Amino acid sequence: MSARGKARRRALDILFEAEARGRSPLEVLAERVERAEPPVNEYTVTLVEGVTRHIGRVDELISTYAEGWTMERMPAVDRNILRAGTYEMLWSAEVPEGVVISEWVHLAGELSTDESPQFVNGILARFKQLKPSLVL
Repeated sequence: MSARGKARRRALDILFEAEARGRSPLEVLAERVERAEPPVNEYTVTLVEGVTRHIGRVDELISTYAEGWTMERMPAVDRNILRAGTYEMLWSAEVPEGVVISEWVHLAGELSTDESPQFVNGILARFKQLKPSLVL
């Protein structure tokens, strides 16, 4: 797994843990940075901070385009994969859009249900298509 791939996985772990524990992702991130076992990649920090900064818009977009699924009904892993993937797709110009989709779909296949990769792919691909009109 690439350094960015590991950073995405770690960001997902932090977002998932924060939600499960009812804590702020930034608090969990700060604990991981302080503990530094293992050290936290700078891209992990970028993803967690970005999702946190844009969470309102990110959740609004996911809710709007996840036809037939409410945020509460989605598996927590999928919800957080979509949050991080949506942030990276719409607000991070560092990574090509196709790579963003591929990486988050891969994590969905590795960590969630059999249907999750297709679900994640569909939503992120839609965001790629609509990107110019989605970012405020």
